[in-house]
Amino acid sequence: MPPAEERLIAILDRLRRIALDQNPLEDRGVTAPQLALLQSVAAFPGCGVQELADGLRLTAPTVSVAVRRLEDAGLLERQPDPADGRAVRLFLTDQGEVMQHRARTFRLNKMRRLLSGLAPEEREELLALLERAVDAAEKP
Repeated sequence: MPPAEERLIAILDRLRRIALDQNPLEDRGVTAPQLALLQSVAAFPGCGVQELADGLRLTAPTVSVAVRRLEDAGLLERQPDPADGRAVRLFLTDQGEVMQHRARTFRLNKMRRLLSGLAPEEREELLALLERAVDAAEKP
């Protein structure tokens, strides 16, 4: 049997082939990085550009360009920060909420499909093990 690392690479390759990471908004002109940005703003409404950049591990100028494009597409809006008149806070527009919901529903359905072959206790075990592995990989 191949080493665990090789098996994991093979599993990740198979996951890519079944397109679990497919961008459900590509047909709407939203790129995968822009989708990640939309999802972050949905999770943290009212965040600032720098907070978003830090969370996505990008530079503020890179995020600013993406925010501008999403604004132009009518998916994001900037609102003044009531505590600091120079700062802005980011929010999804109604259309942005619809698009983000569409993407989330698509991803949830893909995950349900992936997990459907496991019993509930097996799902929990798989998720717990993945969380432990990711936690360990995130440590410096």
